[in-house]
Amino acid sequence: MVIVVFGVSGTGKTRVGSALAEALGWMFIDADDFHEEANRAKLNRGIPLNDEDRRPWLTRLRGIIQASQTQRRNAVLACSALKRAYRRYLHVGPEVVFVYLRTEPHVLEERLKRRRNHFANPVLLQSQLETLEEPSDDTLTVDTASGPVDKIVGLIRDALKL
Repeated sequence: MVIVVFGVSGTGKTRVGSALAEALGWMFIDADDFHEEANRAKLNRGIPLNDEDRRPWLTRLRGIIQASQTQRRNAVLACSALKRAYRRYLHVGPEVVFVYLRTEPHVLEERLKRRRNHFANPVLLQSQLETLEEPSDDTLTVDTASGPVDKIVGLIRDALKL
């Protein structure tokens, strides 16, 4: 199984995703590690990525998901996956499950103000919120302002019966 933990900047994708992977004994993959240097530079300058910028990145992530499935390795992938089309592209089979981390914008703003050593400029939050297509299906949605990370991980594990 591959669990894709997704949402906009500041929702806690890396924090929650890595804690979930650790709790399950699974591999953790941070999609930010797979951006091209040109994309990182744009994000650092506060320039939003467009679909063309994201295409090679999404292709790499899809390949990683497929490799995990081929190797029968469970993984948690932290990834923005803002658009439904991106999630459809990454959904390579029934073993790929999406968990949407949702947080109120004012909480995100505060978190991003405090974040250090991240290549994405906090001014990108508004464009990410505008780009975000919230799930309208039965995707598990978790509010990351609902408590500490271990509680959120517990909610995810319980909902997915892990």
